[in-house]
This record gives sequence, C-alpha cells and structure tokens, in this order.
Amino acid sequence: MDKQIERAGDDNMNYKIKNIGMLYGIGVGPGDPELMTLKAINTIKACDIIAIPAVSREECYAYSIVQAVLPEIEKKQIMCTPFPMIKDKEKLAISHNKIYSDIVCELLAGKNVAMLTIGDPSVYSTYMYIHKRVIQAGFTAVMISGVPSFCAVAARLGISLGEMRDEIHIIPASYDVRDTMGYGGTCVYMKSGRKLAELIEVLRTTDGSDTETDEEADMCLSDVNSKGGIRKKKMTVYGVTNCGMESESVYRGLDELTEAKGYLTIVIVKYS
Repeated sequence: MDKQIERAGDDNMNYKIKNIGMLYGIGVGPGDPELMTLKAINTIKACDIIAIPAVSREECYAYSIVQAVLPEIEKKQIMCTPFPMIKDKEKLAISHNKIYSDIVCELLAGKNVAMLTIGDPSVYSTYMYIHKRVIQAGFTAVMISGVPSFCAVAARLGISLGEMRDEIHIIPASYDVRDTMGYGGTCVYMKSGRKLAELIEVLRTTDGSDTETDEEADMCLSDVNSKGGIRKKKMTVYGVTNCGMESESVYRGLDELTEAKGYLTIVIVKYS
C-alpha cells in the first residue's frame, strides 16, 4: 500500500497545516427519512464527498433515505464503496484495502468524506472496518449516531425492548441462532432475512415448546428456574421487513413470519 497513506496521519497536530480532510461515519436511520438527525443532514451538506456502501446510487438504501430528505445530495461527488458479503478473508482484505485507500487519497487531498450507513454506525456496521483503520493511521474520523433499526422496529410494533431487569440480546445474522435458545428477556435478530427459515424452524422445534400459536405467537417453553423447578416461559414473536420504507411489512407470530422476505428483516422474540 502507498507509504504516503500509511504515514499520513503520524502527527495529529499538523492537520490544519496539511489541510487533511476528515472522515464521517453517518448513520441515516432504518429507512424513514424523517428519522434522520439534523446533525446527520448538516454533516452531509458540509462534506465534499459522499461514500456509499453499494455499487451505485440506485442500489443503495442509505443513499435513497438521504435523497428523500436532502435532494441536493445528487449534486455531490459520490464514491461507491461496496462491501462484499462474503467470508473469504483474502477477498475481503482486498476489498477493504481498496476502499480504505480510495478514502485516504481524498482525505490527503483535503476533502471531507461522509460515509453513509443504515441505522447507527456503531451497530454491526461495515463502516467500522474503515473507521478503525483511518484512526490507526492517525487521521480523524467521527461517528454521527443514527436511529438503530431495532429501536425503530420496536416503536413501529408499539412494544418495549426491555423493562425493569429484562435482558436485551442483539444477535447478528452471522450468529448460530440455535445458541440463542437459552436466552431470556428480548432477543433481536438483525438482518435475519437470509436465515429466516432456519430461525423459524429452530423456534418451532425448541425442546419443550408448544407449537400452537395465536396471532402474537404466544408459546410456552420449559425453563429451569433458580430453585431447580420447572416453570413455563411465554414466547412472543414479531418481525418487520424494511422498517420505515414504502415496502415495509409487519408480522406478528411465527405463521405470519413465514411470509417475510427481504434482507432487512428484523425479528424480535420476547420471553416472559
């Protein structure tokens, strides 16, 4: 990799002298443009370049969210930075290196870059790969919070994610859902579209579960309490696809959830 890029940020005190740009990781929320923060909008306006995690504007959810509330984004310079959804470490490294190099070249040219991400940049965001490398190289990178998708989904459903001493578990799509069956409180399965069939099957076939469901998918699971006795745990299942978008769909119960389609599907399972 270019040695100039590797050494560029060695001295943080020289930013103003060198006129080096800054990187902003901007959370644009889950889908509803009205949930974008004023800080996100103002930062996008002020930046020279907009980096989007897709091969084109047309295929980028984050870009379409911003465009709805900030049409002038069309006049901005766009940098396409697609992150491949693969497990091959070598190919991932090649992709991440290119994205990092492209962004750093713009920072060295004194350009401020806004990298868009759905939801919040701190929650399972591909932006963090670049953020950490930029910081390690000595550049300045700032994260702008956005409304997390699971918070928007809970609001759409009119439910609480956690009350009193409830546990809240946020589970990425890459996690083995079978390992979550012993969890209590609330389980949030992020971007579960690709593993939805497996998740539904596991929820239905969990040992001790009652396979009958009502419209809210209330089920009873066997559970051992702290005194060694058996108690029944009620399970309520919800799902929302494309929360806040025109194509939004809401599902209550496992039966309805089988109809869900789409990568941006959030499943919430509450135990009581």
